[in-house]
Amino acid sequence: MLLRKTWWWVGCLMALSAPALADGAHTFAFGEAAPASKATRTVEVLLQDISFAPTSLDVKAGETVRFVLVNKGQLLHEFNLGDAAMHADHQKEMLKMQASGMLTTTGMGQMDHAAMGHGDMGGMKHDDPNSMLVEPGKTAELTWTFSKTGALEFACNLPGHYQAGMVGKLNVNP
Repeated sequence: MLLRKTWWWVGCLMALSAPALADGAHTFAFGEAAPASKATRTVEVLLQDISFAPTSLDVKAGETVRFVLVNKGQLLHEFNLGDAAMHADHQKEMLKMQASGMLTTTGMGQMDHAAMGHGDMGGMKHDDPNSMLVEPGKTAELTWTFSKTGALEFACNLPGHYQAGMVGKLNVNP
């Protein structure tokens, strides 16, 4: 009987904490991810070692843009939408991911962290809707609806890339 009650309490606690354990939806004041079919414009962005082309973009509030990301460089790169503070925070996460072996200079690492006793690395993964990793020679897409005017950046937050100048200006106009 005691064992049954214990399991009942464990079940109740798990049910109550499930939303906290679930991966929360990412929300951003400047917009949200959108399906490519909703795009009103397509912009090709070249990811090079260590730069973007173009270096600045203008979009309109309410516009849905499909970014076609072509990595012409020899290194893994990221295309991440946000402001400078968001990029600074994300750079810390990327540094941890690289230090853990989850990211290498050219791609996603193949380390088995569970076998090494590291568990799931605290839930570290690269799955933010405003960000895309692109391996050398590969192409990827990110579609975004910009909800309000303001100054943003698109950046590569792999360790050292932003600091070396791999950042562009993104103006969201009325």
